[in-house]
Amino acid sequence: MNKTIILLGLTVILVLVVGQVDLIAQCPMCKLSAESNLRDGGSAGKGLNTGILYMFFLPYLIVGTLGYLWYKNRKNYDNEPNT
Repeated sequence: MNKTIILLGLTVILVLVVGQVDLIAQCPMCKLSAESNLRDGGSAGKGLNTGILYMFFLPYLIVGTLGYLWYKNRKNYDNEPNT
C-alpha cells in the first residue's frame, strides 16, 4: 500500500507539471503595470507572475512536509511496544 500511495502521488505531480498552463495570478494593479512594461519591451511581468506562483505554492509545501513528518512519526510511535 505504501508503494501505491507514493506512485499515486508521483503521478499526480507529473500530471500537474506536464499539464501546466499559463496562469493569470496577478491583482489588477500588478497586471496593468506588468502589461505596460511588456509593451515597452521589458520582461518584469514574467518574473512578477512567477514570483506570485512561488509564493502561492510555498504554504502547501510547508503544510505537506509537516503532515508527512507527522505521519511518519505517528506510524513509528504506533509500532513501538508498550512496556
